[in-house]
Amino acid sequence: MTTQLHTEPGLAPFQIGDRSIDSRLFVGTGKYASMDLMRDALDASGSSVVTVAVRRERLFNEQGQSLLDFIDMNRYTILPNTAGCFSAEDAIRVARLGRDLLEQLGNPGANWVKLEVLGDKKTLLPDPVGTIEATRTLVNDGFEVLTYTSDDPISAQRIKDAGAAAVMPAGSPIGSGQGILNRNNLVLCLELLKGDDPAYPVIVDAGVGSASDVSAAMELGADAVLLNTAIAHAQQPVMMAHAMRKACEAGRQSYLAGRIAKKMYASASSPMEGAISYIPGE
Repeated sequence: MTTQLHTEPGLAPFQIGDRSIDSRLFVGTGKYASMDLMRDALDASGSSVVTVAVRRERLFNEQGQSLLDFIDMNRYTILPNTAGCFSAEDAIRVARLGRDLLEQLGNPGANWVKLEVLGDKKTLLPDPVGTIEATRTLVNDGFEVLTYTSDDPISAQRIKDAGAAAVMPAGSPIGSGQGILNRNNLVLCLELLKGDDPAYPVIVDAGVGSASDVSAAMELGADAVLLNTAIAHAQQPVMMAHAMRKACEAGRQSYLAGRIAKKMYASASSPMEGAISYIPGE
């Protein structure tokens, strides 16, 4: 008898605004050794959304190859990001550049943006004031804004209040590979953001290093995970992309299935009653 995995719980599409997203793993396009390797890793990840830094100097490599020539515009929705922006004004300008570019290409990601307003070049932690300012402006400008933030629950709530289509708290600093450093804060973010709106999308963004980090984020109840460096800088990026895909699916299903409660003492898997006993001398 063959048992077929029922994939509806956990692997079904989820919503960001009016968009239905097929995959809960979002992947980046930077830091790859070659464009061909990037293309193969994106394919292996199973992602339907890929994020691209839209500033011109990041769209072309040393050989003059365009990043967009290696991305299937019919397959992927491009999520333009404002990586490297250290002011609200700069981030707003770059977001508008991304919209103009994707409108010309006819990609459905034209009116959304992954917003980053960074406060420090060493830590790449977000500027909370500039982030909220840019979120409000871009929302008023017609964007669906997916906003990167720290794992501070109050900052996350302020960003949601500013009109963000999704909040993206960091697991740990960008590109650090440290995984989920503060599980409690992420749980608080999820509780606060979803308390009166369970469908509101919360995406863990940044710091993932391994497949187990992706599963950990999804098991906390995150709707999706966004990562880049963990795949691009892996020794075998395509294999790591496969692993991240499976981990995302497994973590989501584990969360929905409901883990057992943690206990101080052991609990036998089989009942003790009726166990065969050995009596010496018999």
